[in-house]
Amino acid sequence: MKLNVGWFSFTCCEDSTIVFIELMNERFFEWRKLINFKYFRTFKSNNSIDDLDIAFVEGAISSRKEEETLRKIRENSKKLVAIGSCACTGSPANQRNFFDEKTKNEIQFILDRFNHKEFVLPLSDLVKVDDYISGCPMDEKIFLAKLDQYFKEFELINA
Repeated sequence: MKLNVGWFSFTCCEDSTIVFIELMNERFFEWRKLINFKYFRTFKSNNSIDDLDIAFVEGAISSRKEEETLRKIRENSKKLVAIGSCACTGSPANQRNFFDEKTKNEIQFILDRFNHKEFVLPLSDLVKVDDYISGCPMDEKIFLAKLDQYFKEFELINA
């Protein structure tokens, strides 16, 4: 048995994805016995969000399409983990939320063109989040400790 994992990235700089890939360089042979990546567009072209044990979600939500996708991820995941500052708090991806009226008017055509929401939101404003790993990028020590916790919780390694 393996942990069915999805790694998703929305509005952010994707620095936590890079940290995770670097961690895979060190732990690939250990993790390949424990993790089945059902979704990870960074290194896999054939992806599915069905039947996920854990969805790691990086980034804030800035568009209606992202919101719809996040809701589908939540419906198909036993656990949803917010990864990085943007997913946890919305910042710094949400800086346009604080623009003055003049600046908002200047960028409105872009928001309209790409069907962006009025405000950029953290994940928890839209769906239930089961866990948070903050930082920009995420703190890799906390991530590794949480991943070990999930391996134990899903009974893939001994407690």
